[in-house]
Amino acid sequence: MAAKKVIIMGAAGRDFHNFNVIFRDNEDYEVVAFTATQIPDIDDRKYPAELAGKLYPKGIPIHPEDEIISLIRDNDIDEVIFSYSDISYDYVMARGAVVNAAGADFKLLSALDTMIESSKPVVSICAARTGSGKSQTTRRVCEVLKEMGLKVAAIRHPMPYGDLVKQTCQRFAEIEDLKKHDCTIEEMEEYEPHINRGQVIYAGVDYGVILREAEKEADVIVWDGGNNDTPFYKPDVYITVVDPHRAGHELLYYPGGTNVLLSDAVVINKIDTAAPDDVNLVRENVRAVNSEAVIIEAASPISVDDPDKILDKRVLVVEDGPTLTHGEMEYGAGVVAAEKFGAAELVDPRPFAVDSIEATYEKYPDIGTLLPAMGYGEKQMKDLETTINSSDCDTVIIATPIDLNRVIKIEKDTVRVQYDLQEIGSPNLKDVLSRYLKK
Repeated sequence: MAAKKVIIMGAAGRDFHNFNVIFRDNEDYEVVAFTATQIPDIDDRKYPAELAGKLYPKGIPIHPEDEIISLIRDNDIDEVIFSYSDISYDYVMARGAVVNAAGADFKLLSALDTMIESSKPVVSICAARTGSGKSQTTRRVCEVLKEMGLKVAAIRHPMPYGDLVKQTCQRFAEIEDLKKHDCTIEEMEEYEPHINRGQVIYAGVDYGVILREAEKEADVIVWDGGNNDTPFYKPDVYITVVDPHRAGHELLYYPGGTNVLLSDAVVINKIDTAAPDDVNLVRENVRAVNSEAVIIEAASPISVDDPDKILDKRVLVVEDGPTLTHGEMEYGAGVVAAEKFGAAELVDPRPFAVDSIEATYEKYPDIGTLLPAMGYGEKQMKDLETTINSSDCDTVIIATPIDLNRVIKIEKDTVRVQYDLQEIGSPNLKDVLSRYLKK
């Protein structure tokens, strides 16, 4: 039989993993192309031959997703594999309708079939939506495991936006490693908090290679998931974080709903700032679809380094970029800090936005009076810097996981927002980890 001709729809992460574990060196399929969306400047390049395997000596082209119809028709494509995350069910099926109308089958791969097994215990931390609080939950899990006397290696969901060959397997143990690997702001936001706590973290493109390297130095692997994707490794303990500020989304987004269904434990975060009715709705939704999951309640209390710089000041709030864009959050920790510490006004950054930042507002018009910390490359980081410095404000509230002052030059007073996970009562993460790791 002739090989089935396939396109993988992605966003530089899950798509490459699905290719590596299902299609690479598989003669039953011919992957004609990847398509890319969600992240700027990740299309019009190739998945390189060095990573693509023996069947693709010239690599595999990556096209913009808006070319999907012509790619299907021009190449007689049999199947399109949807391979990115934090997408509403309506959006997923809208893509499916387009693909079917163009003449191809539309497929979602099983979460279980794309998980690699480890020789070490694996704890996975995933989320129902981007911005739920997965990062601080992951840091807390690493802390608990170390208190249990275990050596931990964290592995982060991919963000390979640069040279894919160089990014095959990356290890971060020192701040200098961020520069060594030419990290974007988005990458630094995920890696730097681990490094600051003495935690080694891996990332890259080929998660089979990455796992074997991490296993050499760890008793337990912690999967630090991204977006609301499912784990790349088969977990012994499956933890999912849900967000009552977006109550109901835990049942309506792909593949966050899969995470909730598969979880051993669900962390309801932000109960200190969410409405009680929304917390109750999330709890009821989780119970309805996964009655066996342990439910942990938690808060992410915020602090700032200098509250006087907020009191009665006109403030510009800079929040985590993906949380505001495809995460669809209307506000984050920066807004909470502005209200808590008595800001006089939130300054609208949109009149001051330039180039790629202006384009971000055009693509995501519901962001409103917040500034997403977009920084997928040097040009976008420079645009972010210009936008901040042009804004008519007294103080910049930095609510990103890293201090932006370290990577761009901000010419105004700044304050940083810090937040860590705080479990409320029992059961807690230590209870869950102890129970499942003993098994």
